[in-house]
Amino acid sequence: MTSAVLFDLDGTFADTAPDLGAALNHLLNLHGRPPLPLETIRPQASHGSLGLLKLGFNIEPNAPTFTNLRDGFLDYYASHICVHTTLFPGMAELIEVLEQRGLPWGIVTNKPHRFTLPLMQALGYAQRAACLISGDTCARAKPFPDSLLKASELLKIAPKLCLYLGDDKRDAEAAQAAGMRCVIARYGYNSSPEELSNWPAQGEIDLPSQLLQHLRD
Repeated sequence: MTSAVLFDLDGTFADTAPDLGAALNHLLNLHGRPPLPLETIRPQASHGSLGLLKLGFNIEPNAPTFTNLRDGFLDYYASHICVHTTLFPGMAELIEVLEQRGLPWGIVTNKPHRFTLPLMQALGYAQRAACLISGDTCARAKPFPDSLLKASELLKIAPKLCLYLGDDKRDAEAAQAAGMRCVIARYGYNSSPEELSNWPAQGEIDLPSQLLQHLRD
């Protein structure tokens, strides 16, 4: 029986792709490149600046210009972090049900804390979350289990009693390594939906509300 629910942020709890895409397209415009459509950007949105800069500029982190591009991307995103970002449809209702049932919930993301906290504040959920674990909270981010184990520790709830919802293979791998059950958000940003059946997860959902049926599995 589930005693706590944890969520990945980008592509699971909130649809952040529009603002991440706007930051990338701002940078592309500065360098005289055409903008990319959101449907092209969305599958890479969970991979942060590295994945998005590779998509837009075909650049690797060891390239001489990467650091400047990354800093420009992150600075723009930081100042436009919640212009078009919204919760996925049905997520607000899911959170209300969890809270009504007295189930603590939290965020475990690879997003750096400098973005996680202001985004959750802008969405109005920072104070409601029982924990906010960012990509730099622990020494190792997902797919390592450290951040999920940290959430379990803060909540004082054993990993086996926590359920984690994510949209990327690293989410499932981190949960497995932490001894935590995982459900995959098929509505998220995963770029290889045909591979979902090979991920170490205990279920898949197409709508946030469907997570409720996994609470007792």
